[in-house]
Amino acid sequence: MQISKDTPVVVTGGASGLGAAVARAMAAEGAPVGIFDLNEEAGEALAKELGGVFAKVDVSDPDSVTAGFETVRAKNGQERIMVNCAGIGTIGKTVSRGEALDPKLFVKTLMVNTAGTFNCASQSALGMTGSDPVTEDGERGVIINTASVAAFDGQIGQVSYSASKGAVAGMTLPMARDLSKNGIRVMTIAPGLFLTPMMEGLPKEAQESLGAQVPFPSRLGRPDEYAAMARHIVENSMLNGEVIRLDGAIRMAPK
Repeated sequence: MQISKDTPVVVTGGASGLGAAVARAMAAEGAPVGIFDLNEEAGEALAKELGGVFAKVDVSDPDSVTAGFETVRAKNGQERIMVNCAGIGTIGKTVSRGEALDPKLFVKTLMVNTAGTFNCASQSALGMTGSDPVTEDGERGVIINTASVAAFDGQIGQVSYSASKGAVAGMTLPMARDLSKNGIRVMTIAPGLFLTPMMEGLPKEAQESLGAQVPFPSRLGRPDEYAAMARHIVENSMLNGEVIRLDGAIRMAPK
């Protein structure tokens, strides 16, 4: 699928970090951009910059997601590209200092990272199924989800986060199979250590130390590199039902 004015895109978590980089990359190719985020100020500002539309959306709430799609589609039409970048990072050991991990924290992580991804992907796919194909192959749309290398080598204290991202990786193939007859592809990117707002909050020395753990290139990934991968997935129709590690060959140590 070629990215153009005829392929509207919706990006969750699009007000900052990886999501903002994707929104900018897609807009640069002419795609009308819709941004879902809880940060109204940043989301509205980026939407204005890109000539797109912003909707305040809590991805863990299906009704909020539905309202967000209604807002964005009213201006841009049915999205053909859905990129799920919204997520939260949580820390907590299974048992620590004589107490089990707070189950509310575990469930909240799953609700935002896993259910949130599913809510947006499934509702977007429903809209795509009612649209005409845009390629000779009969392609109607592309869904890109975001997992993490923590899905495969989660560290100490990442039990909730790793579980949530492992679930995103695990639903990639069955979702792609579910939607194959509708001409909708599903892919997942599992980024390693990237320079996201969370990383930017760390001291420069800490950022450099983390980057040095990456075999090559020995640095933190840039959001535009994630966006470049998302763009390639959209444009390469044989990419379907797979999880791509975008991590410079890093394998996370226990801690």
